[in-house]
Amino acid sequence: MRYTNIVTSFLKNKEQILILKRSQNVKSMKCLWGGVSGVIENNENPLQRAKIEIFEEVGITEDNINLLKSANAIDVISPQYDNHQWHIFPFLFQTNVSKINLNWENSDFQWIGTNELKKFETVPSLDKVLKTLT
Repeated sequence: MRYTNIVTSFLKNKEQILILKRSQNVKSMKCLWGGVSGVIENNENPLQRAKIEIFEEVGITEDNINLLKSANAIDVISPQYDNHQWHIFPFLFQTNVSKINLNWENSDFQWIGTNELKKFETVPSLDKVLKTLT
């Protein structure tokens, strides 16, 4: 079984979380909703990668986020690839910033209540990842 280490972060503002719609230009999970995610490169620290991805994907700097919770990594089956799993490191951050500047990786964003997640077509097991943090 092959696996890829990734981070998935949720940003919380007041009582809402941020979800992003992946663009047509990404390699995997096109047009599905997810958190702020990215591949962990080499022996990179997952928390540091999460902060980098937040800045790259939504334009929020490290001084505008506060880590609320992290959880043990969880494995998720990848339906797009045979014999492959995602090894996901989940994070929840608080921010007072609501203005989002998307990069090319995502085409849309929404601030939602956690109970609204089921209304969206999401990357596999996003609800499971979020549940580890709430």
